[in-house]
Amino acid sequence: MTQVGVFCPSRAPLVSYEVSRCRRRTAAARHGRQRQTSMLSLSHLTKTYKRRNVVDDFSLEVDVPIFGFLGQNGAGKTTIMKMIVGLLRPTAGAVMIDGKPAGSEAVKRRIGYMPETPYFYEHMTGLEFMRFADELDGTSAKSGTRKAREAHYDALLKKMGIYDARKAAIKTYSKGMRQRLGFAQALVNDAEYLFLDEPLDGLDPIGRREMKEVMLDLKKEGRRIFLNTHILYDVEEVCDEVGVVHEGKLLYAGSVAAFTKGMPLEERFMETVRETRERNTR
Repeated sequence: MTQVGVFCPSRAPLVSYEVSRCRRRTAAARHGRQRQTSMLSLSHLTKTYKRRNVVDDFSLEVDVPIFGFLGQNGAGKTTIMKMIVGLLRPTAGAVMIDGKPAGSEAVKRRIGYMPETPYFYEHMTGLEFMRFADELDGTSAKSGTRKAREAHYDALLKKMGIYDARKAAIKTYSKGMRQRLGFAQALVNDAEYLFLDEPLDGLDPIGRREMKEVMLDLKKEGRRIFLNTHILYDVEEVCDEVGVVHEGKLLYAGSVAAFTKGMPLEERFMETVRETRERNTR
C-alpha cells in the first residue's frame, strides 16, 4: 500500500461524477435489500504498544448511515480508525467491512479515508493534489476520459467549497481549506464507505455547518460514514448512532437518544467518562 501525502485506498476505475453517483444510488438500494452483514464489524480488536493495550478487546457492530465515534484525546479513536482502514495492524482481533476482511483489495476499492491531520505537498495546487490522490496507486489506465476525471475533481472541490482556490498552491490554504481538501480526496475514488477522523476540526461555524450538510447529502446518496470527533454538539445533528470509547474500551454504542436519556450530550458524555474513571480507581 502506498502512503504518500494522504492515504488513498482505492484501485477502482474512475467514472464520471454524475454516472458514478447514479450507479451508487442503484447499488445502495440493491445492497440495502440484500444486506446480511454489518457495514462494519470489529471483533475483539486489540492494539498493544510497549506492553500496554491502547485498544483492549474492542468489539463493535455498525450498520447505520452515519456513526459518530466519541472520546477524549488519547481514548483510542484514531488508533481504531487506522486499524479499520489498514494503516495499522491489530495485535489481535479482526476488522470486517460489509462481511469482507478490511485489508482485502475488494474493500480498499470501496473506502475513503480522511486522516486527523491531512498532510500535503505544499507546492501543489488543490487540483493537482486531487489528481495525485487519484493516481497514488500507480495505475495509469483509467476508465473514462481525462475530461470526465477533471470534471469529477471539479465537482468534489465545488462540493467542499474550495473550487475557486483550485489553482492556488496548498501552502496558501488556511487550516479550514486544508480540512476541506482532505475531505475531498477521501471521495476521489467515489467511496461507498467513508472514514473521517475529526473532519470538522479547524473549521469556523459556517464551515462546520457546510461540512455537516455535505455529510447529510452523502448519506442521501447512499454512502456510509464513520466519524471520529470530539465536537459533541455537532454529533447530535448528523449521527444516527454513536459509540463512546474511553482508554481503548467501548462504553456505549447505540442511538443518541438512548444514551443521553434527555440530558445534553456533552453532560451525559462527561458523566459516563467520570463514572468509568471512578470505577477504575476503586
